[in-house]
Amino acid sequence: MYTHLQLRDSTRPPVSLATLDKMKAQGERITSLTCYDASFAALLDEADVDVVLVGDSLGMVIQGHDTTVPVTMDEMVYHCRSVARGLHRPLLMADLPFASYPTRETALANSVRLMQEGGAEMVKLESGPSQIDIVEFLASHDIAVCAHLGLKPQSVHKTGGFRVQGRQADAAELMIDSARRLEAAGADVVLLECIPTELGQRITEALEVPVIGIGAGPHTDGQILVLYDVLDITTGRKPRFVLNCMDGAAGNLDAIRRYVGAVRSGSYPAPEHCFS
Repeated sequence: MYTHLQLRDSTRPPVSLATLDKMKAQGERITSLTCYDASFAALLDEADVDVVLVGDSLGMVIQGHDTTVPVTMDEMVYHCRSVARGLHRPLLMADLPFASYPTRETALANSVRLMQEGGAEMVKLESGPSQIDIVEFLASHDIAVCAHLGLKPQSVHKTGGFRVQGRQADAAELMIDSARRLEAAGADVVLLECIPTELGQRITEALEVPVIGIGAGPHTDGQILVLYDVLDITTGRKPRFVLNCMDGAAGNLDAIRRYVGAVRSGSYPAPEHCFS
């Protein structure tokens, strides 16, 4: 009982939003990886990953789909519950899948499912101006929210594929404005995917909340990658920002620790992982 209280003064206290805010303020890099089951969750916990995301990327890396669109709420809850059983220290975040937050009420109901049934401590939704009201509504119900900007995989059929976002000046300014408005609405974390390095830096400097990047350059407050990419499990062509940590590693745990070390030292992402 009261596990979080028991661990608070331990050498590995649970990561909270306050922890992430402090890390941003002190310039400490936040480490994050996706996860989909209890076994890998235990390894991420042992490697001291700060934030674990149960991503709807499971639709591609676990289920073999071409996009994340087919993933359902029931599947997200199932995988989140499995991951939660393997974690103690990391903050657990989970994606709201495609079309699971069209209205404030639906977003709230599905967020509650991820937290009550899945054990999530924060929900993530692919965001923009039209989601500001939803973020504000969730925040008003004491739900921690991560807003996702840049490349939004749930929108690939609308945007025309997996492409770098924010390269045009007007698109960049819109993204900065959206980030500020989402923060003002109550977003606790902002995740940036596949945007130019300079834009990633501008958004990070414009916000008080932590900013985590994937293909967003080295100046964000933290980094996230798909675990299966880090462990070189994913087959076929991989995104430019992927870091393969299995080369020369003694095993999966060693590879994950290499990733954590690379993020914290600032050696990842290197210029070859970034977009201009």
